[in-house]
Amino acid sequence: MFLRVALIALLLALVLKPGAFAPAFAPFAPENGPVIYTRSSLLSLSLSHLGLVAMASLAATIVAVTLAILVTRPAGAAFRPLSRTITNVGQTFPPVAVLALAVPALGFGAGPTLVALFLYGLLPIFENAMTGLSTLPASTMEAARGIGLSRWQRLWRVELPLALPVILGGIRLSVVIALGTATIGSTVAARTLGEVIIAGLLTSNTAFVLQGGLIVGLFAVLIHDALVQLEKYLAQRSGRG
Repeated sequence: MFLRVALIALLLALVLKPGAFAPAFAPFAPENGPVIYTRSSLLSLSLSHLGLVAMASLAATIVAVTLAILVTRPAGAAFRPLSRTITNVGQTFPPVAVLALAVPALGFGAGPTLVALFLYGLLPIFENAMTGLSTLPASTMEAARGIGLSRWQRLWRVELPLALPVILGGIRLSVVIALGTATIGSTVAARTLGEVIIAGLLTSNTAFVLQGGLIVGLFAVLIHDALVQLEKYLAQRSGRG
């Protein structure tokens, strides 16, 4: 708990009061060059970065879980290979390639980045959702049928609650991947923390690279930890811990 609080405090300080860390980053800045990135507010870049990740992850979760539900029903089992092919698209094409293909259609900005993050996040959520829905305790499912629950009632009241910890594991992996991948969105004018990293690379300013990378890394660690704790809680509640 102490480590979590310390990391949260460090992240807030980096985002809200970056100037306080100038002595720490100064050795990595060029001689007579800027030490702290000031072209844009680190807070606004962080919020924009998190917003893109949240929107893309939400869309990927809805699509991936819906596909997993369909292919784990008897009527949709035949479409499982096709669904796997669809969700594998994002992993087949590198995010940079998706951005390059999306820019002519969507223009510069957040649009191409959202498409890339959405496609890249489908596979882990789909695979975990399919695993969670396919490995439910047979005795529990029989009991649900025995008390007269319909198929939809079994899905919403029994299957999804029991599979939720496993599904959340896929969402966690997808979100962490998206947090890092979103940085490349700045190459197509999306407002992300990649702006700080790219500025550092273009000007040979390692201090900027470290600032952007450290903030993204802290977000990834803290969000990963929060989702792990939520998974454990849900697993204990559902009896699948």
